[in-house]
Amino acid sequence: MSAIPKTEAQSAPAYLAVSNIEVIYDHVILVLKGVSLHVPEGKIVALLGANGAGKTTTLRAICGMVRTAGEMRFAGERINSRATESIVRYGIAHVPEGRGTFVRLSTEQNLKLGAYARKDAAGVADDLERVYRYFPRLKERRNQQAGTLSGGEQQMLAVGRALMMRPKLMLLDEPSFGLAPLLTEELFRILDTISRERKVSMLVVEQNASLALGIANEAYLLETGRIVMSGKAQEIGRNETVRKAYLGY
Repeated sequence: MSAIPKTEAQSAPAYLAVSNIEVIYDHVILVLKGVSLHVPEGKIVALLGANGAGKTTTLRAICGMVRTAGEMRFAGERINSRATESIVRYGIAHVPEGRGTFVRLSTEQNLKLGAYARKDAAGVADDLERVYRYFPRLKERRNQQAGTLSGGEQQMLAVGRALMMRPKLMLLDEPSFGLAPLLTEELFRILDTISRERKVSMLVVEQNASLALGIANEAYLLETGRIVMSGKAQEIGRNETVRKAYLGY
């Protein structure tokens, strides 16, 4: 697959800059092979690719969950790729596939856990109400045990809990996984609104390429551990190869 030349949007200053990262499993299998990408401040970037391409591993590398070679910087400062807790210090929130709900706690207790490191009680209260405005269903179920929520509600809860951190960057891994189409569209509309209103940068790993490209400013296509295409999301969406392989038309 031929690469799209870099566009004007890609020359924007990088908020998150990932340069030539490699991940090797079991000292043998090279999963990521010199992956470089960047996320501009306040923008949404989609990371697309087939199952097994290395999308989730890329997010795990940024979070320090796997041993990584290469360099990663956030707001100009080098990220310690071997310290998972460091991403919280930088203001990076990870919403993993599978949601990670604390099933025995209430919806509101789950949300407040997202703000566990914050000391500004008034700000936490304001942000809790803001999350409820984004996700009115969570407010309706604020006292309900989180494990009894539907899959869509648990995904909303995972995003809401991440927002309680007041993140500068959100890493979202397959946010549409297991959701009905209407819920997926609703969730993506909310993500777009959050990014625009709160100026939160987002790196979104997503199988639903059409929806991801619909809200993204830029996009990268990953194949077997390598970036093979990058550019403005609209340009990627118009590319014939991408349309046939990922958009179905």
